[in-house]
Amino acid sequence: MQKQRLLNIGFGNFIVADRVITIVNPASSPMRRLREDAREQGRLVDATQGRKTRSIIITDSNHVILSAIQAETIGQRFTQEDNN
Repeated sequence: MQKQRLLNIGFGNFIVADRVITIVNPASSPMRRLREDAREQGRLVDATQGRKTRSIIITDSNHVILSAIQAETIGQRFTQEDNN
């Protein structure tokens, strides 16, 4: 049985690292539309704990996860997990 790696996305929230497709900056208009579409379709997971959204994570199940941690920081955590 393969051990699942978890990725810390901040404030005690973790996701399965192998399910992540991309980690993006939320500032662009397409990312704002993506967030709104996901909210309307019930695919949005808000893991910001009430803080400002600093990254958007898209999973292979087409869920959109909001995080208050910078995309660069989550990316570094993701690559550090790959090296361990």
